[in-house]
Amino acid sequence: MASTKVNDFIKNWGGGKQEPSVAEKIKGAFKPKEPLRYRLVMANYRLKTMISRLEVHVSRMQERDRILFEKVVDAQMSKDNMRAAMYANEIAEIRKISKQLLTTQIALEQVQLRLETVTELGDVFTNLVPVIGVVNELRNSMKGVMPEISMELSELEEGLQEAVFEAGDFTGGGVDFTTASPEARKILNEAAVVAEQRMKENFPELPGFVTSTQKASNGTEQK
Repeated sequence: MASTKVNDFIKNWGGGKQEPSVAEKIKGAFKPKEPLRYRLVMANYRLKTMISRLEVHVSRMQERDRILFEKVVDAQMSKDNMRAAMYANEIAEIRKISKQLLTTQIALEQVQLRLETVTELGDVFTNLVPVIGVVNELRNSMKGVMPEISMELSELEEGLQEAVFEAGDFTGGGVDFTTASPEARKILNEAAVVAEQRMKENFPELPGFVTSTQKASNGTEQK
């Protein structure tokens, strides 16, 4: 019985033909599925595409930040404190979004490494279960920033879950995504730390006079 399950898993990993399950027939999935390994390779390719797009978007945000930074300096030299504070507020919003994009990019790079490991070694449970939690968190956080990336992450999450469930069917292992949450949180926290460091390296600190004026302006608005 055990050898049969192993043989079935090997066939699915490499592309052996299998009869569709009852659930698949109900869904109309009569065509044979692509091999699991092939689907993971394609998921990896989609990840690389998303990471590249995030890099481009961060670069654009950085350029916008640079332009506004120069305007802050000009306003400060003209002793126009209110205008300097206005630009500083816009910079703060840009940097908030940029940090989120960077965190997502770095976390997805970790997900990509896990997928590459799975593709090479076939250890689905150890490497895929934790990153599903990561993808889920990133999907939610990107809804209001880049909705198109959020939708693609949703599709990626669904595909990874399907891969884990299939591997569980063949190996007889149970799937409990909640047990992976501490490791998923660790990946996200590490990504946030790296993102913070990159922000310090790539986004110059605003002059202290401007930030103090900005805080004073915000305090006045809130009253």
